[in-house]
Amino acid sequence: MVDSSVFTPVTIGPVTLRNRVIRSAAFENMAYGNSPSQDLYDYHTAVARGGVGMTTLSYASVSRSGLSFDGQLWMREEIVPGLKRITDAVHAEGAKCSIQLGHCGNMTHRSTCGCKPVGASGGFNLYSPTFVRKLTVKDIDQLVEDFGNAVNLARKAGFDCVEIHAGHGYLISQFLSPFTNHRHDEYGGSLQNRMRFMQRVIRRVMEAAGDDIGVIVKMNMHDGFRRGMQEDECIEVARELERLGVHALVLSAGFVSKAPMEVMRGAMPLKTMAYYTDWRKMWWLKALLFFAGRIVIPTVPYKEAYFLEYAKRFRAAVKLPLIYVGGMVSLRKMEEVIADGFDALQVGRALIRDTDFVNKLRSGEMTCSACGHSNYCIGRMYTLEMKCNRCVENLPAKLRREVERSERRWKAAQ
Repeated sequence: MVDSSVFTPVTIGPVTLRNRVIRSAAFENMAYGNSPSQDLYDYHTAVARGGVGMTTLSYASVSRSGLSFDGQLWMREEIVPGLKRITDAVHAEGAKCSIQLGHCGNMTHRSTCGCKPVGASGGFNLYSPTFVRKLTVKDIDQLVEDFGNAVNLARKAGFDCVEIHAGHGYLISQFLSPFTNHRHDEYGGSLQNRMRFMQRVIRRVMEAAGDDIGVIVKMNMHDGFRRGMQEDECIEVARELERLGVHALVLSAGFVSKAPMEVMRGAMPLKTMAYYTDWRKMWWLKALLFFAGRIVIPTVPYKEAYFLEYAKRFRAAVKLPLIYVGGMVSLRKMEEVIADGFDALQVGRALIRDTDFVNKLRSGEMTCSACGHSNYCIGRMYTLEMKCNRCVENLPAKLRREVERSERRWKAAQ
């Protein structure tokens, strides 16, 4: 067995993990009908069996209005038994289990969320596209309670931690960012006002979490474009979250509606995305991809640990535990991240490629993921269940060629 700092225990609030590798909240698209499925159970059980310290179920909306996809979880009493079945299986494999809680805000459609989409501000969201209703203070009060209720449901379902999504242009992020927050009341304007919704949500979450659930917050280090939040304001957000008592931060970046590849890096496989997109439901997206795909979703260069230099500046600014995410594929780089003062790290695509990734690192069978960085899994996951191209039988020839070209470019750049 490999002796490494990566495989030592770490404590996040009231929860101790057997090692420092956490399966990131990468969207699985396996919650068919917004409920837990056998596929979701099988995948997270396999990841737990594969050696992670904790696995994270991705994007559970705290209310129906926060759903952006049919394959996302919606936190409600009736799904608790199905979630409990998953957490029991994960625990039986020796891992802990977390669930990401959030609200998509303006990035949805009436057909998905059951109402006119809502956001920090009203208007038209060009990136969905849809008209959006500005949240009233009464709406905000209810959403704060929805986050607290979701934490209580997570406890009933057996989760060890919750991860509050405050980044990537989802609702909390929409309040934080001047790009999406044009309010003139106590929730808009200055950074202190733009943080107010986040502050209320986190206070309610911490109250509901009590002393037995770890609270992690995923936040941006920058939005990824000029009119969005920049690093200096994001550091102030991190300091405020530390003051509010959260147990750890996940440091990410980007806006999925404006700068999506800043989040994930590399090139979006446009042919893959267009092939799987249902034109009857999302004809506008298919047309956009065909006519202006590379303009709307430009490539952002990928390298291993692509957020690390940004994250180090946050490490110097706060004292609470920090969880690194972004391009973790080799044991060598994981050890470097831990040595730089990060308490844990999150892995996404390497665990989509191989659920046994952590066990193979620890046994010495491999030192680096075999992920080819084609981003096929990303292009596919908006329509079908998340899957690596290596796990797809009879992959269409044109998609295979796109994957192979991307992998060749990645190898040539190394």
